[in-house]
Amino acid sequence: MAEMDTSGGGHKKGPGVKKGKKLSTRVDLTPMVDLGFLLITFFVFTTTISQPTAMRLALPDDKVKPEDQNKIKQSGALTILLGKDNNVFYYEGELAPDASNFKSSNFKDIRDEIIRKKQAADTNFVVVIKPNDESTYKNFIDILDEMSINVVKRYAVVDIADVEDQLIRRTEGEAPKQ
Repeated sequence: MAEMDTSGGGHKKGPGVKKGKKLSTRVDLTPMVDLGFLLITFFVFTTTISQPTAMRLALPDDKVKPEDQNKIKQSGALTILLGKDNNVFYYEGELAPDASNFKSSNFKDIRDEIIRKKQAADTNFVVVIKPNDESTYKNFIDILDEMSINVVKRYAVVDIADVEDQLIRRTEGEAPKQ
């Protein structure tokens, strides 16, 4: 049992001073501790646990024929490749054999390309995102944020092809370091 005991004291000594009766003050703190635990219990049970935030994904319908799901028009396709050091590369449609349509960009300018291609392609617009081994998780999340900001409803994350990876490494090797 918790208690607080304050003994009386501090009386004057001397002739003509009456001695007062020593009184002991005793306060039982047990109910206060019980009340504290009840309040803690109440607040723990009544608080809502924060829900993790997640990005909404528009997934394809499972009832559609599987052979039709992955077909897209080349005119509406934009492939974004993520490299190291915040480098972003992209090409429209299919990669040309001589890589003439392979272009370099950054995260600031890629938004303009997405908007331009989205307006040109209209309903057939789809983005294919291909991170390589040297790209960072932050860059991947940044490009997914761009999809959300620009309201791109159709995009896919795909493994990068060897040709594309070699093209990125060759381009990054030629680019001046900042």
